[in-house]
Amino acid sequence: MASAITSWSEENFSCSICQDVFSSPVSTPCGHNFCRTCITKYWDEQVKYKCPVCNKLFDARLDLQVNTLLSEMVDRFGTSVRVREQPYVEPAEVPCDVCTGTQLKAVKSCLECFMSFCQTHLEPHQRFTVLKKHRLAEPMDHLEDRMCKKHDRLLELFCQTEQVCVCQFCTETDHRSHPIVTLKEEYEVRMAQLGKIEAEVQQMIQERQNNIQEIKDKIKCSKADADREIADGVQVITALMRCIEKCQDDLNQMVKERLKSTEKQAEDLIKELEQEIEDLTNTSSEVKQLSQTKDHLHFLQAFRSLKNPPPTRDWTTVEVRPPSYVGTLRRSLDQLEETLSMEMMKLRDAELKRVQQYEVDVTLDSDTAQPRLILSEDGRQVHDGCVERKLLDNPKRFTKQLCVLTRQSFSSGRFYFEVKVKDKTGWGLGVVRESINRNSFIIVTPETGYWTLYYEEDGLLFSDDPDVRLPLRAELQKVGVFVDYDEGLVSFYDVEARVHIYSATGCTFSEPLYPILCPSLYDYKGNNSAPLIISPVNQTD
Repeated sequence: MASAITSWSEENFSCSICQDVFSSPVSTPCGHNFCRTCITKYWDEQVKYKCPVCNKLFDARLDLQVNTLLSEMVDRFGTSVRVREQPYVEPAEVPCDVCTGTQLKAVKSCLECFMSFCQTHLEPHQRFTVLKKHRLAEPMDHLEDRMCKKHDRLLELFCQTEQVCVCQFCTETDHRSHPIVTLKEEYEVRMAQLGKIEAEVQQMIQERQNNIQEIKDKIKCSKADADREIADGVQVITALMRCIEKCQDDLNQMVKERLKSTEKQAEDLIKELEQEIEDLTNTSSEVKQLSQTKDHLHFLQAFRSLKNPPPTRDWTTVEVRPPSYVGTLRRSLDQLEETLSMEMMKLRDAELKRVQQYEVDVTLDSDTAQPRLILSEDGRQVHDGCVERKLLDNPKRFTKQLCVLTRQSFSSGRFYFEVKVKDKTGWGLGVVRESINRNSFIIVTPETGYWTLYYEEDGLLFSDDPDVRLPLRAELQKVGVFVDYDEGLVSFYDVEARVHIYSATGCTFSEPLYPILCPSLYDYKGNNSAPLIISPVNQTD
């Protein structure tokens, strides 16, 4: 019945006089329905009593009674309409706890019943005297969690001392001396903190996204470097293979030509011998034929022609000598070595240009210089001043070793710098870790934090345990130092000759690295007075 009523339109329950939903509906004998107030007022204004719809006349004014069945149907229709007009609950909204099936949005929550009601189910709280005394509040979800377990009151305050939500009674008992604020006040404070946290989290997310992008960029660069290295390697090795193949072809051709010449000589001699054999064979036949004649006159006449046999070569002095290949292979390899040396020079030049791309601008730090050292104003030159000056104590300063560090340090990536060593008879340079001992003479090795190249009277060496002695082709004028922190690589280059001097590989770096310059002593004879000079990279050198 209820579903049938909800399917009817409002016109089925409307008074034809006021055009509104029936109020205390009554029915006339002709079967039409009106609000009792409307039909009464209508008849008060008429002389004759008739139906406003069909104009049927009645003999007298009728005493109409409320149509109970129609009144109930109107009530149900009104309720159904009100229900349909109420909004359904949406996500994050409080639902009505009484609705079955499709839940409607709650408009109030009862703090006595611990339930939330839609407009329809709230009606008893508005009609019955007992329920009117209940405390109603704005809709709240999970009411049982919002009530104080001890006092059965709404948690509407916040204790800042114990950082808990409390009710009004709590503030008068257990939390009497504690600072208390409303939930709204604490909410606003926490929301401000939440906003700050959100900003920090977003910043951290952005930083990590940037890190991801940096990693991707590095991978991209690494792939480009790898592709370029492979391409360069293929180009160089292909050129070397062509050189080797040409050397082999030239060697083969030279050997074959010598063999061909010897074979031609042999063939010519064989032809000459065969011709002599043929001539001698003919002579032998004539001799045999003459030896069989019995005619004395004919014999003597024919014998005269045999006194002059066909001319022949003296073969005792003739021989075919196999060609000598002594030195042929060596000469070919010498030529190959010359070609390979030219290619290697191109390769070394390309390698140096590649590391020079990582040039860094460094200047010397006077706070680290040993008191004998003199630095230029621009911090790019250093030499021994012969006299140890009195300077303020500084934990960064070298007190024994004649060394100075740069202001700049490096904790990752790659870097390269060049130092002029021209006209010096002794020097040292390279990189050191930050924590090296600066106040005593120590054994300078990678284990003690030094990756350094030294030039002394005995020659060139990389300081290690034991030292690595290195060949010195010519007087060094400028030395380049390249460091790949992440790969654990320190390399030294002869810049003028475009030659790689030495590389320390497999190094372990766990702290900042500083470039170090050691100009060595300026002796009493005036030797080694030239400075070490940090110079800019000139890739045209």
